Amino acid sequence: MKKIKQLKWLTFLLAICTVFYSCSDKLEENDGQVAADDLDFTQTGDMVLPLIGAYAEVYSRGWEDPILVGVRGDDVNAGGVGDAQGGLTNADLYNYDNNYWMFNQVWSNLYGDLVDIVNSGETIQRYKEFATGSDIALADQYIAETKVLSGFQHLQMSRLWSDIFIITTSNVSEDIDNGVDTKEEVMQYVSDLMDEAIPFLPDLRPNERTDVRGGVTKYTALAIKAMANLELENYQGVADATAEIIESDKFMLYDDYYELFKEDGQLSNENLFELQFSDYGQATGDVNNHLFAPFGPPNWTPVVSTASSGWGFYEPSLKYIKFMIDRGDETRLVTSVCFTPRGMDELMLDPNYATLPSYISNTTLDGDIFNDTTRFMFASGKHYWPSNQLTPGRNSYGSGKNFLVIRYAEILLMYAEALTHGASGSVLTADQAVNLVRERADMTPISGVTTDDVIDEKFAELGMEWGIRYFDMIRLNRYDELSYDGRTFTADAEYLPYPQDQLDLLPLENN
Repeated sequence: MKKIKQLKWLTFLLAICTVFYSCSDKLEENDGQVAADDLDFTQTGDMVLPLIGAYAEVYSRGWEDPILVGVRGDDVNAGGVGDAQGGLTNADLYNYDNNYWMFNQVWSNLYGDLVDIVNSGETIQRYKEFATGSDIALADQYIAETKVLSGFQHLQMSRLWSDIFIITTSNVSEDIDNGVDTKEEVMQYVSDLMDEAIPFLPDLRPNERTDVRGGVTKYTALAIKAMANLELENYQGVADATAEIIESDKFMLYDDYYELFKEDGQLSNENLFELQFSDYGQATGDVNNHLFAPFGPPNWTPVVSTASSGWGFYEPSLKYIKFMIDRGDETRLVTSVCFTPRGMDELMLDPNYATLPSYISNTTLDGDIFNDTTRFMFASGKHYWPSNQLTPGRNSYGSGKNFLVIRYAEILLMYAEALTHGASGSVLTADQAVNLVRERADMTPISGVTTDDVIDEKFAELGMEWGIRYFDMIRLNRYDELSYDGRTFTADAEYLPYPQDQLDLLPLENN
């Protein structure tokens, strides 16, 4: 039985919430709010519905969101060169066209979510006005959860576009009139918002929650606070937030790195935040899935012959693969990369890799075979869902797979990096934090850890995940790392341009 069946009880709630919620198509079109006149706020037991609606908005990511967030790093290339997604290929080459549909779609997706998340918090506040006893504290918790979800969305927006509108109210015209805020202001807002939320959040791992299984907790908020302070280069703030997570002794690295990204790793003790999906273990009927096809192979021979193929839009880079081979990082390389024969041949054209390690194969550990395709030479193993883990009758690539967002490994490595930048922290040394991550990957311990060591470990551990590598390189001004395989990166390419469709609608030019 799939662990994600524990989400089955949400189906009914999500169905109800769709009566009240819809994602706004554009920031200024604020028509997806709850119709307050239709709700009886004295029925405080219903205040979970707008909360579930907020989660539904975050979970229902467009396929383009994580692709665009991650594609510019030197760990990932855009697949499908020369096809209809040429704009994605150009973005990967730091050649931005603000008329490219994906820029506007991701902007609209994230801001549409933000409007509905903020509206959810306001709606819960209306219920709180009639709450008594324990329902008051529950309303405070639910409102705090919407703040965490809002903080996550603002963080992603500002990482992509730098200066953005901070959304604090469902009456978005007020926030638009205030103009855009700088990236520093946005990140400080996110950090402060997490401080507001933390006192009201459950002191639990997400998988310990019984009300909203896998929902955000105090530690999710601390993680997002650490990420915002990392962008601010406030390394003591990073160390303090991550140390609190470590010191809680609630989280641990999942034993099997490969299985962490498969069925058994879902809602594990390593995960601080994951987007949850399910086909409910049934061949037909309701399904809540992320569209993983863009990560999948256009040509493969799956163990389950009916399993669908993918689109090939997200390709691990040769640079990443060679880096991992040079380190002897077998466990993480086999997990992170699915090889094709063409990709293996391309590797062997380099005399330094003329003989590949025996563990490199186009057959995965679960027996699926990745065949040659013009779309890519390699696929992301972290977004790969073995065909033998599909629910019988469900054939879509990745059906039922959760999307991991924040893991304890990242917390350990952020903590270690903060210490190498001069922050203080007594819960672990930088050596201890890094070696915990290395031990899980069967790598030998190192000592005297430097910032370079931590950044290399993040490259190995977190490659292909949520643009972490790209944002690290931007923050550390390591433009030379992003100038690879014929690319030339310059400072003016750090952020995406505002989508032309939004420039035509909003007063961005004047801010």
